[in-house]
Amino acid sequence: MECAFRPPGPSPSERIRRPSTLRDAVKTEEVAIAVPEGHQLILGQAHFIKTVEDLYEALVTSMPGIRFGVAFCEASGKALVRSDATDDKLGAMAKDLAVRIGAGHSFVVVLDGAFPINVLNRIKSVDEVTQVFCATSNPVTVLVADSGKGRGILGVIDGVSPKGVESDKDAEERRAFLRKIGYKR
Repeated sequence: MECAFRPPGPSPSERIRRPSTLRDAVKTEEVAIAVPEGHQLILGQAHFIKTVEDLYEALVTSMPGIRFGVAFCEASGKALVRSDATDDKLGAMAKDLAVRIGAGHSFVVVLDGAFPINVLNRIKSVDEVTQVFCATSNPVTVLVADSGKGRGILGVIDGVSPKGVESDKDAEERRAFLRKIGYKR
C-alpha cells in the first residue's frame, strides 16, 4: 500500500544517496583554548537571552567572594555576545573566548579562586542551560562546525590522552591529594 502523502523534496533514500557536491559543505574548525594558570573554564550551551543574568546569579550566590566572567553567544535577533562579571579581567577573557568560539547559544565561564566542583550543579540547574561540554583547567580544543549561517559546538578535547592505568601507588597518591586539599576526610 502506497502512502498518499509525500512531503516535498527528495525521499529519505534520495537524500542519503545525494552527492555531497550538491549541498553546502559544513566546515569544521578547532578552537584552541589555553586556560591561564590558576583559572578554570566552563563551556556549555543554553538557549535564552536571560542566560547571562541567570548564570551570574547562580555563580555569585554559590560562594562568597567568587570571581568570574561569563559570556553568552546569542543565536538570533541581534546575535550579540552578552556578558557580565565580578572581575573586569575575567569578563574580558570570557568575552574573548566566546567570540573566538562563536557558536550560537554557547556560554563561557572563567573562574579564578574557585573550582567547577563549587559551582557546576548550580550552573546545570539554571533552567535554560541545556548541557555542559567541559569544566576544566586543562588546555581545551573546541570542535566547531560552521554551516556558513551559524556555528555549533560538536564537542571538546579536554587535556591529553591517558598515559597508562592507575597503579596501587597512583591510587594512594590520589587519595592523599584529595585529603590534602580538603575534598575527602
